[in-house]
Amino acid sequence: MLLVIGSALLAIAVVLLPLAVIAVRRWRRQRGLALLLPAAVADHEGRRVTLTGVAAPGPAGAIESGLAGVECVWHGHEVLRHYRSLARGQATGQVGERTCDSIADYGSDELFGLVGEGRPGDAQRVFVDPGGTEPQEAELCLKRKVGRPQPGVAAAADDLLPRVRGRISGVFRGETIEFEYREWIIRQGAQVRVTGRVHTRDGQVVLAGSDEDPLTVEHGVVERATRVSPRRTEALGLTAACVLCALAGTALTLVAFSVG
Repeated sequence: MLLVIGSALLAIAVVLLPLAVIAVRRWRRQRGLALLLPAAVADHEGRRVTLTGVAAPGPAGAIESGLAGVECVWHGHEVLRHYRSLARGQATGQVGERTCDSIADYGSDELFGLVGEGRPGDAQRVFVDPGGTEPQEAELCLKRKVGRPQPGVAAAADDLLPRVRGRISGVFRGETIEFEYREWIIRQGAQVRVTGRVHTRDGQVVLAGSDEDPLTVEHGVVERATRVSPRRTEALGLTAACVLCALAGTALTLVAFSVG
């Protein structure tokens, strides 16, 4: 009887072994994706994925924002021209309505890194190509208004205009009142969530987007509560069952032979 039970348990262990191996492989792939291991992410090449991690410098290291000069991994800025529209047809003494136009809009396109939470900043990383993307909820690091110089009135020098990147354009309508400069950044170590398509470029794993399939970058995301992965539960359960059946079956078989 012991021999029959032991043999049955060994047979069950043999059946469970390949299932446990498959479950462990699935869990390792899921864990590698959660830790943002480049090799694991590369397995999804050509597919659109969402990864959450910590912003890290790109291949060329940290960069400096164009206006405020703050060290970061991404920066973008906008210049608004505040003006008073022409008061055509209005009575003498009335002034036009105050409004503004955007005359410059820039976002850096250098690659920046993404590493898994808890991994060192110099670890292997997945890279993000932010070209043509405006990150959501990026940190506002500079907001300054510079008034138009008035005859005979000392005004603060506009030291930001020469630092504006990209082309300044627009229809300069009405009477200029002031220029407003605003700059946003993503600092190294900030929590970000990136959704994009996986590509491999020169051996580097890069998330990128296109006009039809844009990249999205969410800055300052709140980390979700940690929960046990179903893949982990499946892998541990099958492995434990396989080992227990194998041990119990072997023990019962040996006892049966010794008694017999």
